[in-house]
Amino acid sequence: MARREPAARSSRAEVVAADLEHEIMSGRLPVGAHLGRRAELMDRFGISPTVMNETLRILRDRDLVSVRPGPGGGITVANTPPQVRTGALDLWFQPSNPHPLDLFEARLYLEFGLTKAAFERAGSEDIAAMREAMMHMRASREAREFFDAVLNFHAVVAAAAHIPVLEGMHQLIITSIRAVLSRVTFVSDHEPIVAASIAVHDDIVAAIAVHDHVSFVDAINRHDRDLIRADDPGRTPHTPQHP
Repeated sequence: MARREPAARSSRAEVVAADLEHEIMSGRLPVGAHLGRRAELMDRFGISPTVMNETLRILRDRDLVSVRPGPGGGITVANTPPQVRTGALDLWFQPSNPHPLDLFEARLYLEFGLTKAAFERAGSEDIAAMREAMMHMRASREAREFFDAVLNFHAVVAAAAHIPVLEGMHQLIITSIRAVLSRVTFVSDHEPIVAASIAVHDDIVAAIAVHDHVSFVDAINRHDRDLIRADDPGRTPHTPQHP
């Protein structure tokens, strides 16, 4: 998958750390894989010992590398980075084809159209099902539980579109994502991000319930924006309004 660069990074150490993290992810390097010795990496990236120390600190803080001194030592992969980062969540997947980002992009584009169809076609039973799905989302405390609740909510909205072929495609994508998903975590200080996500999903339901087109457009626009991780666009899925 092509790498998308953030608009700017604040330091050379962050650039090198991002390059090494991308190398681990794109190469699907296993835990324990040897990245090189300090001196080798300093020569390779043309950086000073100070920058190298800061690079290692960044990668250690992300729990991505370990450093073993002495003969046979060096810098090795401690954990693999998340393949997808969206909203308040970091997500890890088993090796798969299509790539998880491609599955997420397909899911988001389908949901965009299905949600607009649900606005036009949802009946009272559909609205009740959406509100019940929101109760589960609000009750979620763990990252995996919250992610499952989000997927379930959008499955309910997809059903409310009453386009069986597209709903079936959506279910297939959701099943494919769940089949290869191995780990989900919240980002640090995730609480306000999760609260905003719950609020925007509530607003989508409210707008559909009263058929308020202006509020509906505002809600789906905010939903789209909330998914984007400006700090790491290379692992944020393309969204319908931010391709």
